[in-house]
Amino acid sequence: MSGSQGAGSESATGLAPGRPALALRALTKRFGDVAAVDGVDLEVMPGEFITLLGPSGSGKTTTLRIIAGFTAQTSGTIDIDGLDMSNVPPYRRDVGMVFQNYALFPHMTAAENIAFPLEMRNAGKAEIKRRVAEALQLVQLPYHGDRYPRQLSGGQQQRIALARAIVFRPRLLLMDEPLGALDKKLRESLELEILHISRQVGATVVYVTHDQEEALVMSDRIAIFRDGRIEQAGTGEDLYDRPASLFVADFIGESNILRGRFTRDGTGGWLVREGWRGRISPAAMAGAGVEDGAAAALVVRPERLEVRSADEPDREGENSMAATIRDILFLGSLRKYELVLPTGEPLVVRSPIEPTSHRPGEAVRVAWAVERGVLVADPAA
Repeated sequence: MSGSQGAGSESATGLAPGRPALALRALTKRFGDVAAVDGVDLEVMPGEFITLLGPSGSGKTTTLRIIAGFTAQTSGTIDIDGLDMSNVPPYRRDVGMVFQNYALFPHMTAAENIAFPLEMRNAGKAEIKRRVAEALQLVQLPYHGDRYPRQLSGGQQQRIALARAIVFRPRLLLMDEPLGALDKKLRESLELEILHISRQVGATVVYVTHDQEEALVMSDRIAIFRDGRIEQAGTGEDLYDRPASLFVADFIGESNILRGRFTRDGTGGWLVREGWRGRISPAAMAGAGVEDGAAAALVVRPERLEVRSADEPDREGENSMAATIRDILFLGSLRKYELVLPTGEPLVVRSPIEPTSHRPGEAVRVAWAVERGVLVADPAA
């Protein structure tokens, strides 16, 4: 699901495509001297599925709670459907919420839980019955309406929680680690269900997780949080192939990070390090903001590398370096090579399962196309 799909058509909110369904402007939340959210700016378009991703304490959940109205911001504004919600209580924001712990009423049946937000909005009995049946059908539990939460599995409870959140057709659907309490297989199944349901109802979704694979599977765009700020926002492909910082490169997927000094020339540049220098294409330098002679790093994803015999000559348009194989791991559809560079640094290569003559302890060369490396600044140097 691409960002253009999410933002390019009329959604269930009825908004024109050009106006954000949600806009955060200079959003800040301080707890004493600590800025949990520090000047966040973000726009979410109608029908878009955006994930706030980051480690614990990065500010993503606090941001979600501010959008919902459960936590008051210190400064900044929250616009939903073009209306300033900064001082509007949660029950008047018309926002659906799905929590990690389901938050179902234990004394109510599944149908009664789903009906609750409609009753609070004074919907008629016939409409409530129709909408509850539609919601149960949507989450594939049409015959579970008379069951109590204790009679449902964890996955079923989360489906009921999702049905309750969407039954009143909210302006915005917020989801806070909704799959965190489930096992891996069920979580992966529900990832696709949530994605399909959000598409069916045209929901605008803001989703919080610390699981990068979950974010990559489900999202039109991902906003990477770090220390209360958005480090980078973009599609999963943008973040994976064009990380703007070492933090993003290290947080999204697995990365090989080669540190050195950047040297510019007329057609691009070089990363120079002990006993080696690697070519950097102009595209790989774009937006890096690294000055000539400054500390930098070249980020190369493991699947972009190829392991070759030590005596194989270099090819045009490639970088290569000597390494020694430490281990070879079978991962089903992939083979993972764990290597060591002459400097003692680790290097990882992932390649399709094909016949190989390489063995642990072997000296090899590792090569990659010049355009597959991405230059980023190295602030730790």
